[in-house]
Amino acid sequence: MGQIVFIPKEVEAGEPRVAGSPETVKRLVGLGFDVIVEAGAGLASRIVDEEFSKVGGSIGKASDAGRADLVLKVRRPTEAELKGYKKGAIVIATMDPYGNEAALAALADAGVTAFAMEFMPRISRAQVMDVLSSQANLAGYQAVIDAAAEYDRALPMMMTAAGTVPAAKVFIMGVGVAGLQAIATARRLGAVVTATDVRPAVKEQVQSLGAKFLAVEDEEFKAAETAGGYAKEMSKEYQAKQAALVADHIAKQDIVITTALIPGRPAPKLVSAAMVASMKPGSVLVDLAVERGGNVEGAEAGKVVTTANDVKIVGHLNMPGRVAASASLLYAKNLYAFVETMVDKATKSLALNRDDELAKATMLTDGGRIVHANFANAKPAPAEKQAVAKVEEQPTAPAPKKTPAKKPAKKATKSTTGGDA
Repeated sequence: MGQIVFIPKEVEAGEPRVAGSPETVKRLVGLGFDVIVEAGAGLASRIVDEEFSKVGGSIGKASDAGRADLVLKVRRPTEAELKGYKKGAIVIATMDPYGNEAALAALADAGVTAFAMEFMPRISRAQVMDVLSSQANLAGYQAVIDAAAEYDRALPMMMTAAGTVPAAKVFIMGVGVAGLQAIATARRLGAVVTATDVRPAVKEQVQSLGAKFLAVEDEEFKAAETAGGYAKEMSKEYQAKQAALVADHIAKQDIVITTALIPGRPAPKLVSAAMVASMKPGSVLVDLAVERGGNVEGAEAGKVVTTANDVKIVGHLNMPGRVAASASLLYAKNLYAFVETMVDKATKSLALNRDDELAKATMLTDGGRIVHANFANAKPAPAEKQAVAKVEEQPTAPAPKKTPAKKPAKKATKSTTGGDA
């Protein structure tokens, strides 16, 4: 018997994605692994058990995790799940460690070697492993689809014998991967699109997608980006000018989509209650940062809030999971590409190289210890203070079409709109 890969059904409520696809299971079997997929793991992503078994996978149960050398997940395993894992097993998932010190300590105590896919470095060889980009692309797309559904009007201009339907005005705040995909999707649907970000480099990307860029383009703005592509912290004077420009613009919009996130920090507030109050009845805001506190004042996680002036604030959780059938296929491919770097092709077995730059960047725990530099000295916080964190997208990212290549990421700094859900 070869080494065992286990792909469980996700236990967290509201998580329909799965960490394997028929394609990746077939390829894992080809690498020499015995692959066990928990029964029903892919049903919420429209993958029936038979599709896994046809390509060489076995259908098992949750307890099979105890035999696995490698566990592939979407979400970080719970303490209950960890109790069923064997010491020394490799666990790969989106680990969401910021503000979750107790959960990180549980990974170490379980003796597993845990990898956080969201920490994958932005280098050429790791592009196919970039879960942040693959999932944020779908989040940006789905944000527009959800906004259109709530808006309940046509987005494109329509000229008919009975009259003309005006095009919807859509404003995207934060031009990372999700923001760029939102621009592209809204444009495909025929909306008039504008976008804002504090980094001058994204202006060309916005314009290449047929949208108009909105910002206070003074001398400070021209220097508002680090070498790594992140937004620099802007002066209070600039923030005030930008806020005034944005406030005036939002009042004229039909749909606003916010995407701003900064790794390890609460989401910056971009849209105030006064801005929401200035919008026309029937307007829609979609907050992609709602799981980190939200960019929009009044947004509530997991709810669609209707304000006193009949504006809807959409705060859906797990936006990629709303298109799980697509999200799972991309996420599974990201995982497979990473696993492939850990396999000795000659012996067809796991051969983890802890000195590899990908392993160094993503390894959270190993040998019963927390080993990642960002968390090695972290202490568990009281349960009531543990923040709910989500995977964050980097500010600078490739547009869906005709955009420059992305740069390696460096440590983020606070911005007004930089970042992406």
